[in-house]
Amino acid sequence: MFKIGIVEKIDNTGLKLFDNHSNFKYEIVENVSKDNLIKVLPKYDGLTLRVAKLDTEILSHCKKLKVISRHGVGYDNIDLNYIKKNNISLLITATANAVAVAEHAMYMILSLSKGITSYDKAVRSGEFKKNVSQIETYELYNKEILIAGFGRIGKNLIKKCKGFEMKVNIYDPFVDDETIKSLGGNKVQNLSSAVKTADFISIHIPLNNETKNLIDINMLNKMKKNAIIINTSRGGVINEKDLDKALKEKIIFGAGLDVFEKEPPDLNNPLLKNEKALLSPHSSSFTNECKKRMSVETVQNIIDFFENKTKPYMIVKL
Repeated sequence: MFKIGIVEKIDNTGLKLFDNHSNFKYEIVENVSKDNLIKVLPKYDGLTLRVAKLDTEILSHCKKLKVISRHGVGYDNIDLNYIKKNNISLLITATANAVAVAEHAMYMILSLSKGITSYDKAVRSGEFKKNVSQIETYELYNKEILIAGFGRIGKNLIKKCKGFEMKVNIYDPFVDDETIKSLGGNKVQNLSSAVKTADFISIHIPLNNETKNLIDINMLNKMKKNAIIINTSRGGVINEKDLDKALKEKIIFGAGLDVFEKEPPDLNNPLLKNEKALLSPHSSSFTNECKKRMSVETVQNIIDFFENKTKPYMIVKL
């Protein structure tokens, strides 16, 4: 019997998969305080994980733990050095969220370029036409977008951009030129150079030592004044103080953020009051359809692991 801890509730669609596997018993862990996790997690052979943090102190108590299945694709909330040293496997929902996140990025691109929040505010305040001519808006047609990171989300996003007849540049050192060309994109070799001509920039890269504060004031200063930057990947890739400065000083036009360096962000984070920033609470994958797909993949990864059927693309190579 394999005991599985469901750390934070997930959609029942995935949990129902256990009904056909009598050798699994799961329990939902809703209290994710450090004290409670240290207390309850040691009994489990496997864990599913959403946003709760598993640091060395917590993991050191989990002597039975063999696998962690992330409800998502990011894993900066897990101590990777510890699980690598202790041969704990890490799995992700590699295919579940690509459509939802790509759609969210496109929603932010459209909302910012079309001045949706400003138009909405004008109508609701009774200023139906008073200041409309002063609201700057842009077309997507024939504009250049730079997609930084060309995994499954980036590959979904390019289809939507091509539908708007945009010119698409791709920055991803790990994807070959032919793959990018086959989907209608143009591979660029240098991010610093590529941002200079982009009207839109959409970030889809992981957070690590190399990408921390990758988009800082130096990079922002290279961008066009009408540039809009979107981040649906991980907070910390963009330096938030530098971004706030760039928006206030009109170095760039706008920004859409679904992720923050600290989540939830502090109430004194200046971006929360910056009207040039469109914000959402790390919710790009929270469509009803995506939540079901993610729960299914999360649980299926656990089952596959213990039945030696793990799909290679679900495995994080540590």
